[in-house]
Amino acid sequence: MSSIFFQSMAIVIALSMLLSLIRVLKGPTSFDRLTGIALIGTKTIVLILVLGIVKNQISLYIDIALTYAVIGFIGSLIFAKYFENKAEDHQ
Repeated sequence: MSSIFFQSMAIVIALSMLLSLIRVLKGPTSFDRLTGIALIGTKTIVLILVLGIVKNQISLYIDIALTYAVIGFIGSLIFAKYFENKAEDHQ
């Protein structure tokens, strides 16, 4: 029963990732696109953890999810620095 629950949860998360992808593709501003990318990254981390629960190897998948989270955080810092420099150039 719980396996069916987690599998259906994974499907719902994947569908919500598609909605975030639409925001990335259609977003009128760069910040909308960046927010969509951050949402996809967060949902990917949750999807990795749900997959670890389904496969009963959560300790392995936690390490993968933490690594992915750190990479996503560093990417967000790089984008923030880029937008900060871009704003200074326009002033």
